[in-house]
Amino acid sequence: MICDRCGHHNSGGANFCSSCGEPLTGAEHRTLNLPRVESEPATFDPPDGSDHDRAHFDRTTLGDAWGLLMIRSGPGEGSTFLLDEQRTTIGRHPDSGVFLDDITVSRRHAEVSRDDHGFMVRDAGSLNGTYVNRERVEESRLDDGDELQIGRFKLVLVCRVDSDVP
Repeated sequence: MICDRCGHHNSGGANFCSSCGEPLTGAEHRTLNLPRVESEPATFDPPDGSDHDRAHFDRTTLGDAWGLLMIRSGPGEGSTFLLDEQRTTIGRHPDSGVFLDDITVSRRHAEVSRDDHGFMVRDAGSLNGTYVNRERVEESRLDDGDELQIGRFKLVLVCRVDSDVP
């Protein structure tokens, strides 16, 4: 197919010119522009039905772990992942500590680490980015109740704080 705008020769199944981006005459257009739909943010409902309030969430269920990530929306909603290592990898790779099997997640997407001050998340060069409380981050400190978005997954951090340590 020849572009009417620049004269570039394109492959037969092309919809747009690979040189200038112009729509090709006679090509079937498969691209749709859909209006953006605004929605209310999802709310986190702990499995016991209580409000997400430190006083109502029983952190003794963490056992020896310092925290956990719970999928609050996305495939596997309600699943939990204990953060019982110094460093926990998150990704689509089966060896990840937090295995999120979806194409929107990079194989090695991010990692959560624990230090003397709590938890940190670091993007590992992912394609779609890592978000904390809806802001894209390369690295960020995490607090109890923070929302971590990895691809289509929204996870909430539930962790011990100084008053929870025996």
